[in-house]
Amino acid sequence: MTAAVLLTGGLTACAGAFNAETDASSPVAPRVQALVDANREYPRWADFPRVTEPVPEPVAIAAQVNTLRVTGGTLAGEVSRIDWQETGDPAAYAAEVRARVDAVPVAPVTAGTQAEMEEFIRRTRERGRAPPPVDRR
Repeated sequence: MTAAVLLTGGLTACAGAFNAETDASSPVAPRVQALVDANREYPRWADFPRVTEPVPEPVAIAAQVNTLRVTGGTLAGEVSRIDWQETGDPAAYAAEVRARVDAVPVAPVTAGTQAEMEEFIRRTRERGRAPPPVDRR
């Protein structure tokens, strides 16, 4: 009962956030309020395109739901048959992964420091800057 009361109280506290009021002291307040009032009713159902396809029957929806349940069960069965290779010791696993990553050579571009990368970015931006306009007098 207490949890229900707390949950309801939390939801009603959030509802106030959707009724934001315009700050009257702001210089753009009249324009903002005019835009809010003009668009208060948008979107209307009439603004949405009509559906030309027939809505599926409840039996068809139920069949699709059952199909998803069956395929979900099949997937769960396949996952349960996977031979997960766990070492049991997270530190040993991390060390093994670190060793495998260290064994792969790193591209020279990737080995650059943050300062080198920022300098490269700065130089590239300088080269990409447009030249000054030509004086046409």
